[in-house]
Amino acid sequence: MDILVITAVIIGMYMAWNIGANDVANSMADAVGSRALTIFWAVVLAGVCEFFGAVLVGSHVTDTIRKEIIDTTPFIQNPRILVHGMICAMLAAAIWLNLASYFGMPVSTTHSIVGAVVGFGIVQAGVTHIRWGMLGKIVASWFVSPLAGGLIAYLIFKQISRHILAVEKPLSAARKGVPLCVFFTFFILTLATIYKGLKNLKLDLNFTTALILSLVSGLITAFISILFIKNFYPKYDNEHSRKQLVLVEKLFVPLVIISSCTVAFAHGANDVANAVGPLAAVVEIAKNNAVPARVAVDMRILVLGGTGIVLGLATFGYRVMRLVGTKVTEITPSRGVAADLAAMVTVLTCSKLGLPISTTHTLVGAIIGVGLARGITAVNRKTIQSIITSWLATVPIAAGLTILLYLLGKLLLW
Repeated sequence: MDILVITAVIIGMYMAWNIGANDVANSMADAVGSRALTIFWAVVLAGVCEFFGAVLVGSHVTDTIRKEIIDTTPFIQNPRILVHGMICAMLAAAIWLNLASYFGMPVSTTHSIVGAVVGFGIVQAGVTHIRWGMLGKIVASWFVSPLAGGLIAYLIFKQISRHILAVEKPLSAARKGVPLCVFFTFFILTLATIYKGLKNLKLDLNFTTALILSLVSGLITAFISILFIKNFYPKYDNEHSRKQLVLVEKLFVPLVIISSCTVAFAHGANDVANAVGPLAAVVEIAKNNAVPARVAVDMRILVLGGTGIVLGLATFGYRVMRLVGTKVTEITPSRGVAADLAAMVTVLTCSKLGLPISTTHTLVGAIIGVGLARGITAVNRKTIQSIITSWLATVPIAAGLTILLYLLGKLLLW
């Protein structure tokens, strides 16, 4: 096997490990912050969901990272230059993520790899070969996704609060409201997962079929929740409203766990591209000694990326998980459900569109939206400011590191 391919595989695994260590922890932050799960079980469940999201859905976004950001025409005569650049981009992004994880900063892996690829494109091909239009769409998504996640989370939690938590008898209201939340959760979960989301398993369903299956899934789970609440909670109807609120929050615990698992699945689907997109390009170029118009991502590469993500989560993911789950705003199970649902809708929708958005931005935006639903004082502005600062620093740092690594490699190795 080509030494460059071996190097790319190693660096790709290192990149995937850092994705797990930094960005993936966001997916379970709500479940951990609301105390629905311990960190141990959050790591176990997130690992499983991330892996299957990467393997089953991940190929949809890899092409955007690899091809659309820079024009590959200058590399047609010498494809090895593009291989060198992709290796440097992966290494630079991974180094920055590693440093960010060490200092507890929840930065975006999407920002990191996009900035790194742009840095290589500028130093080798020049600014005229950067596809600024595509880059502009990606940059716009970095701002749109937290705003969309925050707005959706704000609206969802406002409805939960208005119709369940803020009424005189919240447990009685929960008998009607919680099954509706269950229906909505499973409907969105199923629709987002199966509607052209299992292409690698030859289960590419049309919209009508996916819609029917999603409705059935939502109705069945809602009916089960009705039976559960009816059988286990009538004796608490005369309890004080504070006691009832505690019981209502317990009803949201299974939902926040399930919705957090779905966010993890969505994250695996979207962010595996950050690790395997450049790696897929390297493998294809090394095999054919040509810059292909399109790369069909091998299942083995997706498995490699998914495995690396899970290992990073298991060994180093607890730092960011704690910060996002506890430092932005106070999370309860009902608030966690609202934030997770908003993030799930935003991330999976953009993943299906092939747009590599930041899961970090989306989920943090959703958590901020839930906090703002209770007033500006409910969010920790100092923590938010530090997170945003790290977001703004990511692209230039990743680009600068790539330029430095590429120039060093050109001087010493190539």
